[in-house]
Amino acid sequence: MAAFDFGVKVDPALFDRQINDGYEINGSDYIRKGWEMFRQNIGEFIGFTLILFAISAVSSAGSGGGSFIFSSLLAPLYIGFGLAAFKRMNGTEIQFSDFFGGFRYFLPLFLASLAMGILVAVGLVLLVLPGIYLAVGYTFAMFLIVDYRMEFWQAMETSRKIVTREWWPIFWFACLLALLNLGGALALGVGLLVTIPVSSCAVAIAYKEIVGLYSSEW
Repeated sequence: MAAFDFGVKVDPALFDRQINDGYEINGSDYIRKGWEMFRQNIGEFIGFTLILFAISAVSSAGSGGGSFIFSSLLAPLYIGFGLAAFKRMNGTEIQFSDFFGGFRYFLPLFLASLAMGILVAVGLVLLVLPGIYLAVGYTFAMFLIVDYRMEFWQAMETSRKIVTREWWPIFWFACLLALLNLGGALALGVGLLVTIPVSSCAVAIAYKEIVGLYSSEW
């Protein structure tokens, strides 16, 4: 997929099972597997997290809409943890360059990040609860883009429909990850070098367990 392709429409019937029949969530198991994945490639995960810290610091120096758009431009980097996790789950050794593979899907990732950010922000401003609902609902949108080469709006809506089927369990999983990262932040911030990649891998593992990996190359 070229970086500026919009992506493709995917047959929605591929997700009928998850949307209609539901699925089970095991958040603690996803985190345990995420830790094991992190432990096998500590250097690569910590190195990439440090790069994200540095870039995020530059982004935070901006203000208003400029900073918001800049953050959306970084979407291909944010998916890097997921791409590395996909490689590990597919039985492939991680190369540091794998973390930057999201740039092959630049346009749909950017558009999804921008659209999700706007919709969640509007939902939070208006009634709060719609924003929380959408923030959780879009959990798998980025993964669908890189796994199915899906166009951004279909990825957002597909993720929302899948998550809505078991919204509360996924919400509590997200809360568990938030607590994990809070603990990392309280450990003088250094703990985030561990908790951010572990929690990111845990979400990628949840995607694989719930949706399944469609592609074999990312």
